[in-house]
Amino acid sequence: MADEYLNLQLDTGDVKIKLRPDLAPGHVARIKELVGEGFYDGIKFHRVIPGFMAQGGCPQGTGMGGSDKPDLQAEFNAEPHVRGVCSMARTSYPHSANSQFFICFDDATFLDRQYTVWGQVVEGMENVDALPKGEPPREPGKIVKASISEA
Repeated sequence: MADEYLNLQLDTGDVKIKLRPDLAPGHVARIKELVGEGFYDGIKFHRVIPGFMAQGGCPQGTGMGGSDKPDLQAEFNAEPHVRGVCSMARTSYPHSANSQFFICFDDATFLDRQYTVWGQVVEGMENVDALPKGEPPREPGKIVKASISEA
């Protein structure tokens, strides 16, 4: 099967993320489903912490919401949280990931095996780096359009 990619057209530039269904098949399927429904189009990065990560995927832009789909069963894996890794956000309950995700700016290996890694940025990490910082940023960066493609 050909590799698949999540393409994020951010207001800071384009980002290409290799999807990893080998690590987290349920999470990758959810992301593809949400992208197909246009869920991520216009979504803000509501939490951007320099040296740590950029988090988005909340329809309210507050970090409190998700899609109307049921929460996912955790698919924790051994993939390390390093620069460019994409992982699902969740509450303190392990099986609470839904639509929010984060992209690591730097190594955050203290998250390993506690959050579900589902992708890796392969192009455009500088555009993630350029997202406005803050919790929330005064003028949050956003996903203009999200799409799925094959290599």
